[in-house]
Amino acid sequence: MKESEGGTAATAVPPFSAGRMPMTELKQLPGPLLAWYEKNARALPWRSDPTPYHVFVSELMLQQTRVAAALDYYRRFMEALPTVEDLARCPEDRLMKLWQGLGYYSRARNLKKAACQVAEDFGGAFPNDFARLRTLAGVGDYTAGAVASIAFGQPVPAVDGNVLRVVSRITADCRDMARPQVKREVGEALRAVMPPNRPGDFNQALMELGALVCLPNGAPLCGQCPAESFCAAKRQGMAGRLPVKPPKKPRRVEERAVYLICRQNRVALRRRPARGLLAGLWEYPSGPAGWPCPVAGGACLAGEARHVFTHVEWRMTAWAVEAAGEALPEGWVWAAEADLAEVYPVPSAFGAFRGWVERRLKAGE
Repeated sequence: MKESEGGTAATAVPPFSAGRMPMTELKQLPGPLLAWYEKNARALPWRSDPTPYHVFVSELMLQQTRVAAALDYYRRFMEALPTVEDLARCPEDRLMKLWQGLGYYSRARNLKKAACQVAEDFGGAFPNDFARLRTLAGVGDYTAGAVASIAFGQPVPAVDGNVLRVVSRITADCRDMARPQVKREVGEALRAVMPPNRPGDFNQALMELGALVCLPNGAPLCGQCPAESFCAAKRQGMAGRLPVKPPKKPRRVEERAVYLICRQNRVALRRRPARGLLAGLWEYPSGPAGWPCPVAGGACLAGEARHVFTHVEWRMTAWAVEAAGEALPEGWVWAAEADLAEVYPVPSAFGAFRGWVERRLKAGE
């Protein structure tokens, strides 16, 4: 599963050049790997019906999201937007409501942009080669390779974090796998050993092996691995130390006051700016101390919460208060319980306060 979003430039698959990648172990991989996959592959909805649209949506959805967490979202998404044309026509707030809780909302916006490209530039049919898939919004080398190989049978590698981890261990490669040059060499080496008649299965089998056996952040389950007998890291006793990762930069910490402003059975929401973190979504107002609209009576502490994004951590303190009237600042809305459930996409960053809001709105009916 992909662990970061791709770039923007369109590039064709380069000719094979294995560089520093050791090939002895990788050449032994395809047969045992595919036999293992046939017995152990999870039954997933996009695998049972691997149309280009299904594969594309699943791959964008699985960026930064585990399969188990994405399954229900994928099913609801396909029920609501069964075709690429439906996605291209979908209003943004409805799209964000379908995506609510998955996080990394730029993925949903890229899905819609790409759907519009497919509808307008390709006559509603996904392009069937790597280079043209690479021109779609939000599509990097990994996603283009996954769609090209799984949906169209093209012999193109799909190198995500799972695949890089598997390859680094099988070959005992101690380089930083996040480096672009190393990732390119991994892709080239895999393309050299990829069975030409089963490229999609080969790519999915590598991803599956990384998700189920060659695990991140801990000891791999070597006894269950089809590559155990020829894995260089296993042989050298270093599987648990690979892949090599550079130290992470510390996250920036922000202290935020969150205002749960209620009146009768409604709560105030405002739309976040069109650019930046959680762009265009709705939130309980937050900011520096001080009420942004007239209130009646004193405030009470409603809760505290912490939410971690990739580069920033929010430490939130929620204060509840009754509004003194109906007036709200420009761009704000009053939302009833049904509105929160069906209309306004409020990101999961504020999920810790949802229970308090629901209880308060029921009490105000």
